[in-house]
Amino acid sequence: MSQDGLLASLLAQAEGEGASVATLRGVIEEASELGARRALASLGLEDASAGVDVRELRSLLGAWRDAKKSAVQAVAGWFVRLLLALLLVGIAVKTGLWERLG
Repeated sequence: MSQDGLLASLLAQAEGEGASVATLRGVIEEASELGARRALASLGLEDASAGVDVRELRSLLGAWRDAKKSAVQAVAGWFVRLLLALLLVGIAVKTGLWERLG
């Protein structure tokens, strides 16, 4: 049973026992708010500057990803240049040009 289905069945059961739907929804809303606050507090995000902290962390993560991408591209570029240089040396050796230059 999904969480929505479970919640709906619990609401129906409580309504059948005499509780009003409005009261039940209010209790659920307050419990949800309390649970969310506890979850944020356990992560250290309960203060007013938590939003700024999260945005700053996202910015740092974006910068890290950009730096990592640039580093991978640089390594790939150097690898391709090295392969091309080796290919040219191989061609020079194979055609005898290397011995004529030396």
